[in-house]
Amino acid sequence: MTDNELQQLSIRLGQRLQAEGASVTAAESCTGGWIAKVLTDIAGSSAWFQRGFVTYSNEAKQQMIGVSAAALAEHGAVSEAVVREMAQGALQAAGADYALSVSGIAGPDGGSDEKPVGTVWFGFASAGGEVRAERRRFSGDREAVRRQATAHALQTLLDHLSAK
Repeated sequence: MTDNELQQLSIRLGQRLQAEGASVTAAESCTGGWIAKVLTDIAGSSAWFQRGFVTYSNEAKQQMIGVSAAALAEHGAVSEAVVREMAQGALQAAGADYALSVSGIAGPDGGSDEKPVGTVWFGFASAGGEVRAERRRFSGDREAVRRQATAHALQTLLDHLSAK
């Protein structure tokens, strides 16, 4: 996905959130703030995006958004349990209507048989109590994985809002 395509996706998501009078926050690990960057590239985004959390280390996940040490120890940072907790913690900390969370292995190192490079978990939470998670596997180099993860997170929330 090109920078222009990410920008257009961010614009559409922002328009949808603004129409709802809703806000979004992001808790990011492998994307390193890329979601927050593409959202805040949009003029006027402060109406629907007020903060993001770059929680790259396990300590940051625990301190900033309340991810439990137990979930990290039992499942690892790249897991369904952790992205669910990330999304819920970010939602609460930001007081937003929706939260996205992302944790994955962008590479080129760090993969395993169970979690190969390109494995990314996504969490989604809403102030209405919905929490869900999904896993995707992306190909390409580190930048490609991170770019695809950013696009997927934004598109998934947009699809969810459009289906309402």
